[in-house]
Amino acid sequence: MPIISMFYGILIRMFFYDTDKHNVPHIHAEFQGDVGVYSIPDGELLAGKLPPKKQKMVVAWIAIHEDELLADWNLAANGKKPFTIRGLDQ
Repeated sequence: MPIISMFYGILIRMFFYDTDKHNVPHIHAEFQGDVGVYSIPDGELLAGKLPPKKQKMVVAWIAIHEDELLADWNLAANGKKPFTIRGLDQ
């Protein structure tokens, strides 16, 4: 599962072939042992949790990079390595 972005201690990952469990394009955000799974189209929390401030950052980052994330999703869903995406602190 490649890391596609990092910012403010948050790791953003996207699994290869991860199309069945949540049935929607999504990312996995990890911060200090907590993991949240977020829908790319709308930033909805699908599973897990993050601290509230970190969750707001992830949702904002998704909104800013939605097109890039969907392009990466198409790559990862087909077993190809997604591109890295700038974080909020870059």
